[in-house]
Amino acid sequence: MSTPSENPRTLIQATGFAYFPIAFIARLPFAMMVVGVLTLVVSARGDVALGGIEAAVVGLGTAIFGPLIGAAADRWGQRPVVLAAGIVNSIALLAMAWIAFSTLPDLALLGVAFIIGATAPQVSPMSRSRLVGIIARVLPRDRRSHVLNGTMSYESTADELVFVFGPFIVGLLGTTLSPVAPVVGAAVLTLVFVTAFALHRTGRTPRATHRRETVVAPVSELFRAPLVVATIGILGMGLFFGASLTSLTAFMADQGAAEEAGLYYGLMGVGSAILALSVTWFSPRFTLPARWLTFAGILVVGTALLPLAGSMDGAAMPALSVVLVIIGCGVGPTLVTQYSIAAMHSPAGRSATVMTIMGSGVVVGQAAASAVVGILAQDAGALAALWAPVVAALVVLGAGVANRLLHRVPVPAPITQPTRVQG
Repeated sequence: MSTPSENPRTLIQATGFAYFPIAFIARLPFAMMVVGVLTLVVSARGDVALGGIEAAVVGLGTAIFGPLIGAAADRWGQRPVVLAAGIVNSIALLAMAWIAFSTLPDLALLGVAFIIGATAPQVSPMSRSRLVGIIARVLPRDRRSHVLNGTMSYESTADELVFVFGPFIVGLLGTTLSPVAPVVGAAVLTLVFVTAFALHRTGRTPRATHRRETVVAPVSELFRAPLVVATIGILGMGLFFGASLTSLTAFMADQGAAEEAGLYYGLMGVGSAILALSVTWFSPRFTLPARWLTFAGILVVGTALLPLAGSMDGAAMPALSVVLVIIGCGVGPTLVTQYSIAAMHSPAGRSATVMTIMGSGVVVGQAAASAVVGILAQDAGALAALWAPVVAALVVLGAGVANRLLHRVPVPAPITQPTRVQG
């Protein structure tokens, strides 16, 4: 494992190289749990509606307790909070795998699903909070702006990759092994890698050095308009993920190849990852509000083409592949922009809370859309369900318009004053 440099000029020198693979793998269970629970319950109980409800309950648990986990990390430090959440979450996932095939009533499944969502380790927002704090405390001032902008790009790309390939892994494990495998796999990954993430030296809270100067803003600061708009925007992205995966799965099922849905869904990750990583090289004149509007516009146009591609007899699959790549070009940069704006407006000492709210927004949106779009596909057909991602994309664009109105004075793309955090 790499050791920190005494005077680091790069983030890797400050964290050690091992941090990044650990943090990346540790966030995979978060992206697997909604789809994994949905797949398991449908397979075990044979009830699609119940599976959708279970997925929604997972999202509900995350919505209620996710921000509280972030607030606890801001107050007591990440290490004990993440460690406790990871252990309980692993146990809950294993319990779900057992109860699903048992004779226990559906109510027991709902209770465990809620616990899974409530204890979901918030690795992604915790990682952002750690790195923002390290950049603000350790790196030279002349490096902070550039490194922070690049870090937000990397983190959003990592999120995009896990939310695209997480469902793919669930489908692969469920198809090749058994419906239980994705949930058990998520439990094992949580126990091993979330624990490693919690125990990593970056999880220590620098209390002694910063106790005097640390100021924690009141909770009311979390409800400022820019943060509310950013949260609505990221919720829209969660709705998009859930609507896209569910509608695409329904469409592929009609083609007799439901197991290939994850492969096609993964096409979005190509353009998304490339453009998300490229954000750090965008001109500062291309402001954050302008980026949001531009890439959300691509998202709307791309999703509007989905139903058209799906209705092309004989050429639906090639057309669908091209459209999914186009859509991906709007996904990654939009996520980067939303997280950058949230980081810029994070109240003092509330960075972990803000990032957890943002991360929870993705899961809540994904779970809600999975349940609703699943019912829509069952009642109205797969082609009708392909319109659902358009609605989600319009939510993202609408939030982008609201953000632009709030920032009539242009917001420069590189963030020059990152919030210092304890976590």
